[in-house]
Amino acid sequence: MSEAENERCLEFIETWRARLTSISWFMRMLNQYIAAEANREDQCTGHFWEGRFKSQALLDEKALAAAMAYVDLNPIRADIADSPESSEYTSVKARIEALRNDQVNAEGLHVFAGYPRKDQPDGIPFRLLDYLELVEWTGRQVRDDKRGQIDAKLPPLLERLGIEPSLWLRTTSNIEAGNMVGTGNAIKAALPLLQRQRVSGIRLPDS
Repeated sequence: MSEAENERCLEFIETWRARLTSISWFMRMLNQYIAAEANREDQCTGHFWEGRFKSQALLDEKALAAAMAYVDLNPIRADIADSPESSEYTSVKARIEALRNDQVNAEGLHVFAGYPRKDQPDGIPFRLLDYLELVEWTGRQVRDDKRGQIDAKLPPLLERLGIEPSLWLRTTSNIEAGNMVGTGNAIKAALPLLQRQRVSGIRLPDS
C-alpha cells in the first residue's frame, strides 16, 4: 500500500470512527431506513418523523421521578399493558421481577439510594417503594388524551406482589444490616452455597 493510499484509508477510518460515536449520524441513518420501509409499505413519500429527536435536562429529583414514571407508564397509557408488572421492556417491570426473585436490584439498573443525606451512596435519590407507589398512583389517573390507565378495581401493587407494607418499610430501612436479603426459603437455600451456618440477613415474607 502506497503512502497516499494509507493516508486515504486513515481518513476513512477517522470518518467512520466519528460516525460510530455520533448520535446525530445514527439517528439520521435510522430515520432514513425506517422512513424508506414505512413509505414502501404505505406506498407514499415524505418524512416518517416530522420532528427531530431531543433531550431534556432533568434538574432535580422531582424531574427525575417524573421522567422515569412517564417512560415506565408508556405501555399502560398506550393501552398495551394493564399494570406496571405486565409492561414489557420497562425498568419498573424489571425491578418488580427482581423483587419477586429476591434480588436487591434489577441487573443493569441503578439502585435506589433512599432519601438524600450527607453520606448517601450513588444511586437514585429516593426509595424504591415510593417510586413504585408513584408509578401506581399516576397510572391510575384517567387522562383524556390517553387511551389506557390502571384499572381502579386492581388491588394495590404491594398486595399484588404479596408484600406486607410495614414489613417492606422495615426491610428497606435496614437493608444494609445483613449480608443477604431474601425470603426465608431463599436465605436458607443460599447458606450452603455461601458456606455459612448462621443467618445474618433481611428476611422477606415467602409468597
